[in-house]
Amino acid sequence: MTTEFHKPAKWRFYFVYLIAIVLFSVVAGRLFYLTVLDSAFLQNQGEIRAVRTESIPATRGMILDRRGEPLAVSTPTWTLVANPKYLWSEAEKKGLDPEAEIARLAKALGEGRASLQQKFEQKRNSSFMYLKRQIPPQEAEEIMQANVLGVSRTKEYKRFYPAGEVASHIVGFTNIDDAGQEGVELSYDKALVGEAGKRQYVKDLTGNIIYEIGREEHARPGENIELSIDLRLQYLAYRELKAAVTEHRATSASAVILDVRTGEILAMVNQPSYNPNDRSVIDYDQMRNRAVIDLFEPGSTMKPFSLSAALASGQYTTESIISTAPGFIRFGRQTIRDSRNLGDIDLETLLVRSSNVGASKIALSLPKDAVWNLYYKLGIGSLVGIGFPGESTGNLPAHPKWRPAEIATLSYGYGLSVSTLQLAQAYAALANHGYKVPVTIFKQDFMPDGEQVIPRQVADDVLGMMRSVVDKAASAAKVPGYVIAGKTGTVHKVGQKGYEYDQYISLFAGVAPATDPRLAMVVMVNDPKGREYYGSEVSAPVFSRVMTNAMALLNISPDLPEGLREVRLEPKKPYQVVKN
Repeated sequence: MTTEFHKPAKWRFYFVYLIAIVLFSVVAGRLFYLTVLDSAFLQNQGEIRAVRTESIPATRGMILDRRGEPLAVSTPTWTLVANPKYLWSEAEKKGLDPEAEIARLAKALGEGRASLQQKFEQKRNSSFMYLKRQIPPQEAEEIMQANVLGVSRTKEYKRFYPAGEVASHIVGFTNIDDAGQEGVELSYDKALVGEAGKRQYVKDLTGNIIYEIGREEHARPGENIELSIDLRLQYLAYRELKAAVTEHRATSASAVILDVRTGEILAMVNQPSYNPNDRSVIDYDQMRNRAVIDLFEPGSTMKPFSLSAALASGQYTTESIISTAPGFIRFGRQTIRDSRNLGDIDLETLLVRSSNVGASKIALSLPKDAVWNLYYKLGIGSLVGIGFPGESTGNLPAHPKWRPAEIATLSYGYGLSVSTLQLAQAYAALANHGYKVPVTIFKQDFMPDGEQVIPRQVADDVLGMMRSVVDKAASAAKVPGYVIAGKTGTVHKVGQKGYEYDQYISLFAGVAPATDPRLAMVVMVNDPKGREYYGSEVSAPVFSRVMTNAMALLNISPDLPEGLREVRLEPKKPYQVVKN
């Protein structure tokens, strides 16, 4: 039997050879494409699986007082986080009990095992869960020593407020994520917040860092903000205001001190207050910055400005005599009264005796909008503009047709509303020889431009009359060694059915020293419930105690030699002091 061998056809060999060449070319081309043309894709895929990018938190800018004392600082802390998904999967791989891991973690955290177990169960498919935020480094290190699967720590910053409740309404506070919520922290959050940095590193499957790649964007800290506040005066004003509220069982109070030349707010305090370092119990009523938000009728504290309008009109001089007889004036059903019939009085006596009838008659003799125009120029009814959230404009009504009663009540501070800051701004302009400068919460390194809203001589004359108010009717506002100018106010509060005749707002607005004005201060005490409720009894003593220390702290020279500090000015003529 014969066996035949057939030679394979050459075309088959060439076909297989061709296929091999094509396959090799496809693989080579793909490799060339991936390694050369699309290398970025491969690199990105590799980094996704191994490279991690971590945000480097930026330090929030500090808030400082005018002397560099810290009002808000950020301190480094650690935040503990867990990866529940990793804990469960890795524990199963290693033959560990996930619940035992959670139990060890609960013991390290000082937390109940059952509650922590429940949290992990709820987040079982999640890769991230907060355990404890913003804790001291030492506490974080002790917890990390438990070596629980999937637990790690990240660096954060926690805000701390050294002045506590004393400056809380000015500085405000941040939330746990370091975002401003109130005060300067909120208003100037963008400047304070800074810009986070980045760093990249390679991690293994367990989350441990193998090495840092080295590509890093440095964090840019936030800007420091230097306020005009003098923390020494802030403490003084806060202490005295709190004592007055306690003594007179008042509902609330506020006080503002301005530098009359620069418009800087040197102190701004409120009662009640709160501690921004401990917000476990949030009372939003305590968090309100009453000095810029709460409004009230300023009452007799507006009479110096009514007289300023009168003197500026040229119709009156400091020697002008006003008849207040018979002690009241009627407008239809409305009657405006003085405490008694004062008869014929000059302008200084009008201020000392706080005559509503005298102020009304003067205002009615002027052009109808004369008093209103001056109030407006002083900033009444307008935002002061310090950038605080919730700042009130107040209310300065503009009537198309002024009725006599409306003109009269406006002249002695009723029928309009102001904030403590607005009233302080007006008194600062009067003290600054009638020159109004912008009010600011920031430290000024220059003398700002302003506007002459009251003629200089008029402002100086009215300030001179206000010295007699302190000397004769508000002696509790005196500061030993210094001449003080000021005006009291005792205002009936407005209720649901009109004015409440047993509820008051006690006011004192003053300037120190009156011979060379440096500071203007307004004290407002809301609803004192004790036997004393006049501005001269409740608010004036606060002014005196604060200014007595402020003059020494600011090194302002006394007006009189030591041996003559108790000398009192003699009155021009006999009078009967009437508290107001």
